[in-house]
Amino acid sequence: MTTLVSIAGERMVGRIPVRNLWLLMLYASELTRYRNQFNTLVEADPDDLPDMVARLLVDAVDFRLRRNLTRSYRDRQTALTRVRGRIDILTTEARLLLSRGEVFCRFQELTIDTPRNRLVRAALDLMARAVEDVALGHRCRGLASVLARSGVGGIRPSRADIALDQMGRNDDQDRFMVALAQLAFELALPTEESGTTAFVAPEREERWVRRLFEKAVVGFARVELVPLGWNVRESIQLNWQVTSKSEGLAAILPRMVTDIVLDSPKSGRRIVVDTKFASILGNRRFGGESLKSGYLYQMYAYVRSQEGNGIEWDKTAGLFLHPSVDGFTYEHAEIQGHTITFATINLRGTTAAIREELRTILNSVGQRGTDQSFIAHQF
Repeated sequence: MTTLVSIAGERMVGRIPVRNLWLLMLYASELTRYRNQFNTLVEADPDDLPDMVARLLVDAVDFRLRRNLTRSYRDRQTALTRVRGRIDILTTEARLLLSRGEVFCRFQELTIDTPRNRLVRAALDLMARAVEDVALGHRCRGLASVLARSGVGGIRPSRADIALDQMGRNDDQDRFMVALAQLAFELALPTEESGTTAFVAPEREERWVRRLFEKAVVGFARVELVPLGWNVRESIQLNWQVTSKSEGLAAILPRMVTDIVLDSPKSGRRIVVDTKFASILGNRRFGGESLKSGYLYQMYAYVRSQEGNGIEWDKTAGLFLHPSVDGFTYEHAEIQGHTITFATINLRGTTAAIREELRTILNSVGQRGTDQSFIAHQF
């Protein structure tokens, strides 16, 4: 069993400081869509990040309450003394409702008790217990009470419920509020101390942490590169250039899916980025360490298999990004016209150092093999 992380003091999850996991969560969140508010958070003291998120959340909720929370229709079915919507004749007869002067109706009802509003109320309840600022905690509890009196339920909706609650083009304020609420739950990271909240430690959930690291790198690239004209894409499937094949090959041919692809707006430079939440080095058979051969083969397949599909693929650079907690690695080689780089990000460093390492690595990979400056002077 675990407990929520306290905001003050240095806390660790495994060998990674909680504040650095908070940084990854911030870059992985939907808040990267909102540049001004995101910059405010990313430049803040990382130990104050939950309080900063809570302040933005209560301001967003207060703003929405003054302009009325978004309502939506939900399906309902119940016995009524008057007809509403459609009558379910079979259920009405089966329950002998007509003898009591009732009919069973199916209808849609406009309600404020939507998944997004329930998520926000649950986040306010959570942050009221998590923040250090007493006044801020009272404000969170007060707004949660207002939502409760308005008819918003207090149970956190599932991811499926949130996914079904589609937002339209006019729901930008709701989208920002929901992004803050989701981040609030992420920031309530547990430690491995005893407590009342069950959670498996992230270092034992490699898939979860690997996905978080990948999403954070994507978010970092979007925040830093998209304003400069770069195109940032994730989970891009690459096709093998097969000229002939047997009938059953398509069913068993492995797929190639890259984590991230970056395209320069000027040089036509393309960088294929693959993130790994694992050690960058492996043990040699006869002693010592070496780069893991499987990673090199993987990137070699990515870049070489796409040659001839356009000029941007003919000189594509490959980058493996790994987290580390005990040192820094940055090695590269040009193999048959493609630069392949292996680099690590030290997650034991300060949040400012982590951001600077990411900038430096992307800058050096983007510059190598071109005659023009990449992004260093624009950060």
